Amino acid sequence: MDSTPMPEPLRRAIHQLVSEGVQNCQEVLRYTEPDQAHTWKRMTLYRATDAADTMNMVAMLIAAYCRRTGVGRESLEAYLQLEQQHDRAKGPGDGEWAHLAGLLGEEAPVSASEPGTWASMQFRTGQRHATNAQQPEDDPQKLLTEACLHGLKAKLCDDVDSLDSYLPPQMAMMARRVAECLEVPEPANA
Repeated sequence: MDSTPMPEPLRRAIHQLVSEGVQNCQEVLRYTEPDQAHTWKRMTLYRATDAADTMNMVAMLIAAYCRRTGVGRESLEAYLQLEQQHDRAKGPGDGEWAHLAGLLGEEAPVSASEPGTWASMQFRTGQRHATNAQQPEDDPQKLLTEACLHGLKAKLCDDVDSLDSYLPPQMAMMARRVAECLEVPEPANA
């Protein structure tokens, strides 16, 4: 196995792109809040696809470097997990429709009627998510992740006080604590 570290310009580009992707993910969460009812459909899709495109760019930059340095096509395709790739230009597929039906408590679509299919698994996943949504969020990892994203964005925008205006009180408190722990980075001296 090659132990050559990632070249510094590539590493920094990756860090910048991942930061942009994370900010887009935070905005997806932000637009799900009740005060965003008038824009949530448009803005969650914009920011989710922005995040996906940005992370795709990360993968493609790394893939280009790997190819340049001799990683074989088959290995690269395995690393890129191409069998998991779905083209969003086609719109929602059977799995997404089935998942949505499960989330909304509707009957399973015809595509989910065959046990063991992707659509039937997605329908059951949607049903589980709907059941879980009836309970307060208690997964500490999910709560901390959301608090970190909201706190980071609020700190970067120097708008920590806004957290109280759109987050539930418990989440706002956690995000505020995260923001308070952060220092705004100083630019590196050249």
